[in-house]
Amino acid sequence: MSSKQQILSALRHHTRETYDMPDLTRLKPITYDDPVAEFKKKTTTIAGASLIEISENDDLNAVIRDRVVGGWPASPVIATNIMGIDAQLNPDTVASAQELERVDVGIVRGDIGVAENACIWIPQTMKERAICFASEHLVIVIDDRHIVNNMHEAYDLIQQSSYYFIDYQFGTFISGPSKTADIEGALVYGAQAARAVTVVFVNRK
Repeated sequence: MSSKQQILSALRHHTRETYDMPDLTRLKPITYDDPVAEFKKKTTTIAGASLIEISENDDLNAVIRDRVVGGWPASPVIATNIMGIDAQLNPDTVASAQELERVDVGIVRGDIGVAENACIWIPQTMKERAICFASEHLVIVIDDRHIVNNMHEAYDLIQQSSYYFIDYQFGTFISGPSKTADIEGALVYGAQAARAVTVVFVNRK
């Protein structure tokens, strides 16, 4: 028996009282009159990310060049597997995840945006998912058609979709730069993963 199983067995053995699971069907998840507006507001507030709104006809390369990396002191290393974006590295073709350690700007596509908390569902559609966590600045591209009210709706879409987890058994929600307030109660951004996150919001309506 593994140490994990030993611990679980001991917990079960010493459990004196058990309770039925609560009925969650009566929960009413939060909804919004305008989930897109709510998502955009929370992206730049509670999530701590930057927001760039573009139209479907805008040149994404120009947006990345002028509004994301334009302020960098030197030519940054860009990584993405999104077709049409100029980049030095592709997470599908690098020999190992270690090559992504030197990425300044990683660009990925988000599939579901959640108005409740500004989280964005990013399924693994690239060989090396380290791009989501090793990049100094993470750029997430998402369409306005892919915004839902709450996490319940997001998980329903994930569960119902035959697209996710076909090639890779991984996906993650990201809502902004990494944060921690463990030390002296001071909120620090960029503690574990991306130091900055920019959401490129594509308006298609």
